[in-house]
Amino acid sequence: MRPPLGHFDIATPAPDALDELTRPVADAVRHRSGSVPADQIVYVDTDPQWADTAVFVEHYGQELLEQSANCVVVAGKRGGEATLAACLVLSTTRVDVNGVVRRQLGARKASFASMDTATAETGMEYGGITPIGLPDGWPVLVDSAVVELPYVLVGSGRRRGKLLVPGKAFAELPGAVVLDGLAG
Repeated sequence: MRPPLGHFDIATPAPDALDELTRPVADAVRHRSGSVPADQIVYVDTDPQWADTAVFVEHYGQELLEQSANCVVVAGKRGGEATLAACLVLSTTRVDVNGVVRRQLGARKASFASMDTATAETGMEYGGITPIGLPDGWPVLVDSAVVELPYVLVGSGRRRGKLLVPGKAFAELPGAVVLDGLAG
């Protein structure tokens, strides 16, 4: 299936748009392995003022909400140790941080990471964090509904631009764990 590009003026295969991506995202695209080739990931240029999901779909089209996903950074804590992880869920849902995430990380407590921690640790801009290009060793918890979509619109690592990614590609990311019910 082809990505839905009708809403965007500029759409480029991600390997041809590396200069538009943050370094960790560009490196992950450049070294992509798995059944989904990197050229099936598409960079679409979008205005940073419309990066947040609600404003984005209001501007680009409400129908994009059903194929958009949000990536959030969480911190699981146990015995003074903190584990950072990313969670990817459809934009129409919320991450079950205190249930599924906490149990999956083996944490006593789990919460959203602060903006400063999320941006410093990922090398990405807040409002554009994507599961592509996260630090080595991070768990990437992916709701099964995301993997089932033909294409998913996610951040590009920056507030400017988004990536259109085949849903099944998220299951192939380093550290990926596909979970039913991640979205509560």
